Amino acid sequence: MSYQPFGHQDYYTPPPPPAQTNGKSIASLVLGILSIVSPYIGILFGIIAIILSAISLKEIRTRYEEGRGLAIAGLVCGIVGTIIYTLLILLFLFALFAFNEIDSGSTFHFSTNNI
Repeated sequence: MSYQPFGHQDYYTPPPPPAQTNGKSIASLVLGILSIVSPYIGILFGIIAIILSAISLKEIRTRYEEGRGLAIAGLVCGIVGTIIYTLLILLFLFALFAFNEIDSGSTFHFSTNNI
């Protein structure tokens, strides 16, 4: 009869649970893509994507979560979208002021001193 004492039993250790993907990194990627393709409100989406990316990168570093690539892609898309719409707004304002100067210079002024 074979007998094993309790001290020599093999213990089963379960594998560690898979690391979760950070939700803020997914949201930053979605908002970063929307910042590029959404007219008018793309600058707001870009700013929010940049903020969420920075927060998610910090959380990924401290909590050992996954999603670092998503956060970096969201950061890049957010920066690109913000730059695009900032340049478009500045170009629009420059054109508005430039055409306003041309228009105001060509008006006809009546003089009150007639001969």
